[in-house]
Amino acid sequence: MRIAFTGGGSGGHFYPIIAVAEAVRELAAEQHLLQPRLYYLAPDPFDERLLFELDIQFIRIPAGKLRRYASVWNLFDPFKTLAGTLRALKILYRIFPDVVFSKGGYASVPVVTAAHILRIPIVLHDSDAIPGRANLLARKWADRIAVTYPEAIPYFDDVKEKVALIGHPVRRSMLTPPSHDERSFFGISDPATPIVVFLTGSLGAKAINDVVLKSLPDLVERFYIIHQTGKAHIKEVEQTARVILRGNPKGYRYQPHAFLGDAALRAAFSAAAVVVSRAGSGTISELACMQVPSILIPIPEEISRDQRKNAYAYARLGAATVIEQANLTPHLLLAEIEKIAANAPLRRSMAQQARRFCRPDAARILAQELLRFGVQHERSSSPS
Repeated sequence: MRIAFTGGGSGGHFYPIIAVAEAVRELAAEQHLLQPRLYYLAPDPFDERLLFELDIQFIRIPAGKLRRYASVWNLFDPFKTLAGTLRALKILYRIFPDVVFSKGGYASVPVVTAAHILRIPIVLHDSDAIPGRANLLARKWADRIAVTYPEAIPYFDDVKEKVALIGHPVRRSMLTPPSHDERSFFGISDPATPIVVFLTGSLGAKAINDVVLKSLPDLVERFYIIHQTGKAHIKEVEQTARVILRGNPKGYRYQPHAFLGDAALRAAFSAAAVVVSRAGSGTISELACMQVPSILIPIPEEISRDQRKNAYAYARLGAATVIEQANLTPHLLLAEIEKIAANAPLRRSMAQQARRFCRPDAARILAQELLRFGVQHERSSSPS
């Protein structure tokens, strides 16, 4: 059995693929099936370590971005997508997977197009309240379409018989409680002072980094701060924070990190009184499954239309509050953090509502569907 995964351009596309691949491996073992051969087709591997750990073969397929803004690259990227489609046709014809699983994004377009031409079954998953253009373009080619938000279902109205609301695939590591004291993971021995975690995404969000730095003297007075800055911004943030906190007796309460791996992120979520984050669907789902109260700062709608709707759909449950980036000031941010951190009943209520959003079985549901297609294809192609 062969299963091809595609999608990418961000961790929001890549890590759900990893969650589904983990579930495929687990279910195949449970059902005494031969382990499928897994492939990941995309412009870049994103995280080679995780692909290696799951024995997923990476095959490079070029793809042009679908930009919403004016750029000279818009003239050239259609040709890159065409070249990627031709390469995907060649690769898929050679490995001929039993099914293709797509998480959407510009990276998926060549592979899904080639799979349609070759009549290979296609399963789509869309993470956002407003589905991405790649998945909307491919909806009539897909055999199954899974979505995270009920708000996404009307966008697939013309193929609604294919659509299922299953939630967002979350990696197994983010569904497992920490096996150690979460505060000690960060060297924090004080049991009383609340911890606030700031997440800015794998690339970092300058707007959030800037408001954290402007708020630092007030933040460390009241909280321990774990600040994931993004790898591109860590040096600048560290240098600026050093100047701002020079001579501050509570400056030790501030911890900047370029990136938080699975163990660190799990410990941070478990320790946090509140998490301040962008509103990517993957992050929201992890917050929900870890039952963490949150403040969401979506990417402005003119840059990315999906995060704003994600944030408000989640906030309507009562699990989070939303601050628009245009309104983001140190005073407002500090007020929202204090409102949640100082109110234990509110935090408990937000945690309970977050749990309602968590669908820990989403990855297994998708994996079961992929294995079902694989078994069907193997039976239909075997001699009678």
